[in-house]
Amino acid sequence: MTGSTRWYDAEQLRRISEVTIAHYDRLAEGYWDGTRDHDVNQNHAALLDAIEGDPPYSILDLGCGPGRDLRYFRSLGHDVMGLDGSTEFVAMARSYSECEVLQQDFLAMKLPDSRFDGIFANASLFHVPSQELPRVLAELSETLRSRGVLFCSNPRGNNEEGLSGDRYSCFFDHDTWRDYVTAAGFFQVRHYYRPPGLPRHKQWWLATVWRKG
Repeated sequence: MTGSTRWYDAEQLRRISEVTIAHYDRLAEGYWDGTRDHDVNQNHAALLDAIEGDPPYSILDLGCGPGRDLRYFRSLGHDVMGLDGSTEFVAMARSYSECEVLQQDFLAMKLPDSRFDGIFANASLFHVPSQELPRVLAELSETLRSRGVLFCSNPRGNNEEGLSGDRYSCFFDHDTWRDYVTAAGFFQVRHYYRPPGLPRHKQWWLATVWRKG
């Protein structure tokens, strides 16, 4: 785990995705058991409250995992689509949520233009190497409608990145993450730290809400 200085070639990026996705495929059942009851209502509300206009909304759950949040948004009547790179997660999410779920690597996404009112990226974008973030964030902007909303929740840190165990992870502070997302043409709506009610040094998650410019 180092600072954001290394540059990866195409083969190295392919391997990074392969290793990270394999981690989730291998541990899918345990991950689901450990996260299905997590209280992320604060994050759900942060996305929905920021979207303009009347519901129902068109929402992309980016890195949907086994489908917990897909099912929640669908229960509210929204038009929800999931996306994940893990074969195991995609199968679980389709079954659990009964939503359309795309199986795509974050580094090789093919998304429709101006399709979504909001993107829910809960614990997902921190797996994108920093060199690829400008391109990935631009693709997310393009799939959002005018003034669409991007919600992100990432583990925070001191701008380290690299393999953490057998997953590639970036641990950015607020200023660095803000610089990446604003450079992609988004305006920040708000940010907060999680879990709520704890002292800051125990709030390891940085949640941010953005509006497409």
